[in-house]
Amino acid sequence: MFNKIKNKVLDGGLTSFKVGFFLAIRQIRRTSKWTNALVICIMTLTFLNLIVVNGILVGLIEGAVEAIKTHYIGDVFITSLREKNHIEQAPNIIAYAKNIPAIENISTRYLTNGKIEVDYKIQKKRPTDKGEEVATTFAGIDPDAEQKVSNLANLLIEGEYLEPDDYDKVLVGGMLLRKYLDFDSPSFPVLKNVEIGSKIRVTVGGNSREVTVKGIVKSKVDEIDRRVFFTDTQLRNLIGKPDYGPGEISMRITPGTDPLLVKTLLVKEGFDSLATIQTQDEAEPKFIKDMKKTFSMLGTAISSIGLVVAAITIFIVIFINAITRRKFIGILKGIGIRATAIEWAYVFQAIIYAILGTAIGVAIVFGFLKPYIDANPINFPFADGILVATATDTAIRVVVLMIATLIAGYIPVRLITKQNTLDAILNR
Repeated sequence: MFNKIKNKVLDGGLTSFKVGFFLAIRQIRRTSKWTNALVICIMTLTFLNLIVVNGILVGLIEGAVEAIKTHYIGDVFITSLREKNHIEQAPNIIAYAKNIPAIENISTRYLTNGKIEVDYKIQKKRPTDKGEEVATTFAGIDPDAEQKVSNLANLLIEGEYLEPDDYDKVLVGGMLLRKYLDFDSPSFPVLKNVEIGSKIRVTVGGNSREVTVKGIVKSKVDEIDRRVFFTDTQLRNLIGKPDYGPGEISMRITPGTDPLLVKTLLVKEGFDSLATIQTQDEAEPKFIKDMKKTFSMLGTAISSIGLVVAAITIFIVIFINAITRRKFIGILKGIGIRATAIEWAYVFQAIIYAILGTAIGVAIVFGFLKPYIDANPINFPFADGILVATATDTAIRVVVLMIATLIAGYIPVRLITKQNTLDAILNR
């Protein structure tokens, strides 16, 4: 007896399902093409809002992260301990690292602080007057090794890259020059009238030297754009300590290799007692990590608003459709069509709109927008923005959109089918 009732219920449910699908297709075909196109367009724009807005906001920070990793940190990043001015026993660390097969290139950077001046030849009116000067960080590099690790030469916006035998020639970061900044702040001093070939005076630890600006670099990475680059041998001579140790070692490893594996090898050798050893993710600045979380939350909030708007739109469309077809719905009920079949019809109609809109949206995002933006990053002031859109995240958002559409399609027709059949037929 129980099985008969169960089979009857299942058969009735399946029949309602099939009839509902048939009615949905029939309603869509009989609906104006412009109305169908408008609803599908709304669903497409909703999908794009869910994916693109969040993807651009997250991609803005991802672009900054990628720039830091590509042009500054590398895959494995070694810096001096907090209580030290430079990395101790750096030659031993470098010699060991060169024997690790996964490490392809190593760049050693010698760092020190000092100042650069422009108008140092102009006679000051009073001895206490300050000239045009900026405190900054000087980096001594091996030009060839640095290019292999960070592609520094690719960041040149003017001039030429350093050669290993260059003497009294420097690369200047764009954030040190007024020409490449959009603001002027007393707390952020910059130099004016500095061009390729300009003479500037650098002072390190009481030692001063006149050098020529050979190139200007701009990367949207502060650690690069606020530095002045020398060849390593000249900077150590300027410091007065030819054996001066490096402040940073950046390593580039074989693609596909886990940076944590390389770090583990270096730590096992005991080098972590001589320097701070980090993978690219660990060396990522904290403010960047905080911004990633913040922008992700903003993207989710904005996308959620768009999702609510889409649900309301679907609700209104289905509700108006059901209201205008009250008499038709009443007749269907009068001839024996179950209310569940009618409800399924409108739910299917909403889902079909969502599927078509989503399919068009997926084609736009992965067929055009993402490849285009990846090839032509958006030029934001502090980063080159990309579009972050993964298959997993997209699938989750599609499911959320479908659920919202299903609910928005079911509620209005449920309100109509609950009415008395005779009242629906007579439009009372």
